[in-house]
Amino acid sequence: MSGRRTPAPRALLAVPAAVAMVVGVDAGLSLLGVWAPVHSGRLGDAHGLLMVLGFVGTLVALERAVALGSTWGYAVPALLGSGALALLAPRVDRLGHPLLVAGTAGLCLLYVPLWRRQRDDAVLVSALGAVLALGGAVLVLGGADVPLALPWLAGFVVLTIAGERLELARLAMPAGAGTSLVLLGLAVTVGVPATTMWPRAGAGALGLVVLLLAAWLASYDVARRTVRGSGLPRFAAACMLAGQGWLAVAGGVWLVAGQPADGVAYDTLVHAVFLGFALSMIMAHASSILPAVTRVPLPYRPAMWAPWLLLQASLVLRLWGGDALGSDLAREVGGAGNAVALLLFFVVAAASTAMGPPAPRAVVAATDREPEVAR
Repeated sequence: MSGRRTPAPRALLAVPAAVAMVVGVDAGLSLLGVWAPVHSGRLGDAHGLLMVLGFVGTLVALERAVALGSTWGYAVPALLGSGALALLAPRVDRLGHPLLVAGTAGLCLLYVPLWRRQRDDAVLVSALGAVLALGGAVLVLGGADVPLALPWLAGFVVLTIAGERLELARLAMPAGAGTSLVLLGLAVTVGVPATTMWPRAGAGALGLVVLLLAAWLASYDVARRTVRGSGLPRFAAACMLAGQGWLAVAGGVWLVAGQPADGVAYDTLVHAVFLGFALSMIMAHASSILPAVTRVPLPYRPAMWAPWLLLQASLVLRLWGGDALGSDLAREVGGAGNAVALLLFFVVAAASTAMGPPAPRAVVAATDREPEVAR
């Protein structure tokens, strides 16, 4: 058997997420001032929403709809994907923000039956993240600039991934890990609006909570042990450890710099959260979550290390050489490397899926007649 399967029809709902990702990357390159395949023009202003709600939000909603198993749940990723696509069209772009608000509100509603089914700490933490996504979408709909909505969008990504980690690694965590994560999630949910109302003090408090959350992940997650293994467990662990480190960087920026609206601190904060943390975690979870959504296996292959290494190296170049040391060349080269790493990972993933599972290694059975092969 080849192990290949036909994708489930629901996988089509991920197409707008892919479009949002590609256009968002192109817009990001234009904002950075480096060569972009297509001149994005006005889409530069939508770069953040395309990447966070259009790309990540649609995939999260699709995964939650699959977990719910009810037909109405698929309307949520459809709304978010439609909102992202609407932002791209000049004549209907005004519909994009209302659709994103409707999609994030639907995501909040998705968690209600999931919570009723099993009153689980992981579901509660992720639901808090959905509430923050709704708050950020409402702010932007009301005319707020994306930098003002940044803590809300970051909180959505951080709490969604933290809840996912609790759900996937629960058996390896102590009994009180879920309770402590819920308390940290509530602190983030309070800290985000505090940052909007009192930027300096609120951002400092939020930064401290995010640092504690990064410490929670480092303390309770299994990555410190599985990174010593091989194959997929080692790759996933390396991704998670890197993501935890970048989350700590973001917390440190909030703690020291407050809530920046632009400049190097803002660039560092945005890309530490959404590339360093979020994308590293997406790489870690892709082999388990994408097959659950599409019904198509995503086998691990060593080639997956290439985009991960490029992501980490280009982020260091961009944030240290570009933002910290002020080198425009480092910022541009690092930013271009970020874009290539993101796209390369999905190219590798698509190729791995098309190739199917690797052929199993030949196994030689040890028998009484062949004792020399037994080890």
